[in-house]
Amino acid sequence: MTRDDFRRQADLVRAIPLEVVLRSWDAVPDERDKSRWRTPRGPLSVTGTKFFSWHDRHGGGGAIDLVMHLGGWDARQAIEWLWNHYGAGQVAGRNPATPPDSTFASSPSGSGQRHHDCKLHGAAAQLRLPTSSPENLERVRRYLRERRGLSAEILASLIDQGRLYADGRGNAVFLMVAGKPNRPIGAELRGTGNRLWRGLAPGTRRDEGYFWIGRRDSRRIILCESAIDAISCFQLQTQHAAGLGEKCISISTAGVRSGAPWLRPLLARGYAIYCGFDADEPGEVASHKMMARHPSVQRLWPPRHDWNETLTAANQ
Repeated sequence: MTRDDFRRQADLVRAIPLEVVLRSWDAVPDERDKSRWRTPRGPLSVTGTKFFSWHDRHGGGGAIDLVMHLGGWDARQAIEWLWNHYGAGQVAGRNPATPPDSTFASSPSGSGQRHHDCKLHGAAAQLRLPTSSPENLERVRRYLRERRGLSAEILASLIDQGRLYADGRGNAVFLMVAGKPNRPIGAELRGTGNRLWRGLAPGTRRDEGYFWIGRRDSRRIILCESAIDAISCFQLQTQHAAGLGEKCISISTAGVRSGAPWLRPLLARGYAIYCGFDADEPGEVASHKMMARHPSVQRLWPPRHDWNETLTAANQ
């Protein structure tokens, strides 16, 4: 791709309405002030093509700036995301339609898995899982045990199975898989330093699979917003019988969203599915959307804000 091609793509996606982008990240408009939105990065105000984040005291203009803010990405990453999701509609001269519900977890700016060498086109980017770094594994173990309260036994099992490892920057990598062969389709990334963030490995196709933990013979599934919450939920079920008893499977949706394509096939196979999203407004909105689409899904509230907060409180 030439520099001129890249600039043309940037010009096309920059004009995407900010409201369309916000809904893609499951942002919720304020009922009393339609210019104000609640987002995963805190409240912000939108006026035409301009926005202002009240949490970060930061503003910008256009869809590229907004995605950079929401994702913690650089300009090239933001343009790639916008082009892959809306670019074809823009080229055809149409306003981009709102895509299915999806919240793309933040990828750390300047923290490893960059997209600079990805070609910007409509097809999905090639999956590039982070390289395992055994020398950083103890740092990840310590963070997950001491800061997140996760069981050393559960962590050891996940590590032995290759479903959890450390990358070269000391991030925790939670493998996302699909199908009975557990074919890798991506990974959730979680920082273990002082700056808390979460991200996805470049090329992750989260509509095709998920991170999961649990008893294979269970017929009950709890949906959580992150891998750490999924592990926390499973640990609570097994150690404290918190809600459903011992036998369960916990799945991470890698962000709060209501329309994962793999949900319907699980329901068709007879699983009892509980939506265990966070006890906050985005979690409630997404849960209600999910239950409206799939009436057999039931709501399961974490006793505190989320499952990891509940776990750490129980361990104190």
